[in-house]
Amino acid sequence: MTANGGKRPEEKHRGPVVLRREHRNEPTTTDERLLDSRGPSDWVHTDPWRVLRIQAEFVEGFGALAELPRAVTVFGSARTPRDHPEYQQGRDLGAALAQNGFAVITGGGPGSMEAANRGCSEAGGFSVGLGIELPFEHGLNDWVDLGINFRYFFARKTMFVKYSQAFVCLPGGFGTLDELFEALTLVQTKKVTKFPVVLLGKDYWQGLYDWIAKTVLEGGKIGEKDLALLHLTDDVDDAVKVVHEAYRAWEDAH
Repeated sequence: MTANGGKRPEEKHRGPVVLRREHRNEPTTTDERLLDSRGPSDWVHTDPWRVLRIQAEFVEGFGALAELPRAVTVFGSARTPRDHPEYQQGRDLGAALAQNGFAVITGGGPGSMEAANRGCSEAGGFSVGLGIELPFEHGLNDWVDLGINFRYFFARKTMFVKYSQAFVCLPGGFGTLDELFEALTLVQTKKVTKFPVVLLGKDYWQGLYDWIAKTVLEGGKIGEKDLALLHLTDDVDDAVKVVHEAYRAWEDAH
């Protein structure tokens, strides 16, 4: 019954839509129309549809990470064995960041990424993994508290930069190098500010650092200020100190 005592018209709900009277008589349901016939599938592979997928990845990422506390992204090899010293260093780094109030973001995979997520989680911190669809599927490691899987590298990279206050690079391969140099380019061109990039592990990174200093810098391809964007260290506490100092500078600027 309605508020004035009259009979309420019969109605049909189509998701958030309400249909009443003769408009409620539809021959099929939305689910039935979706599931009953496959129809042509070429549209799935068109660029306009890809644009919608890309948009959806950004919406999902922004929505899931919008309330993330201050965070640091840790990169490193997926191939690092659990009994390797670099794995332990990753755990130590994740724990130290958590103890200093930073969430830890990684690519969500195994190896050094798992180590950083694990150290953070074990220390009571917030451990985030941003996975990527690959031919050799790894899946998110078990130490991720919040995980998002992406189809597109560029959408995933945006999340790493947007929601981090720093990058720390453990020894890694092409993926780590890709993220390292993209971060340096964004800082050099002032697309992001107050954003330190730390290379953790001198035995691994010293050769690359020396090449940048002696070949790239001396060849006039970068300036002294550009080389200073990199901080090379063996010490976890030193890495966290650099992150803290940059974050304080960012707070002062805002």
